[in-house]
Amino acid sequence: MGIVKISDLMHENLRVAGNALSRSINAQAEHWMRVGMLTEMHPELDYREVCQLLIQAELAGGLDIAAAVTSQPGKPRGSATGKH
Repeated sequence: MGIVKISDLMHENLRVAGNALSRSINAQAEHWMRVGMLTEMHPELDYREVCQLLIQAELAGGLDIAAAVTSQPGKPRGSATGKH
């Protein structure tokens, strides 16, 4: 685990979105990072498909970037090391 510096505006955006979606600031930031990571790796997928990948990855033990890079869209392989 480490420290990530973000702007005050982004912190406020995270606070507002987190409150609206019943997530902590850290959980909201991690959600946005996961969605962004998968969107960059699979730009052909829409948000619903990215969310399906996140669910499949969680069922497989968590999202692992090494597995996500080598997997086919819709079939991510997870690793316990990526689980939060």
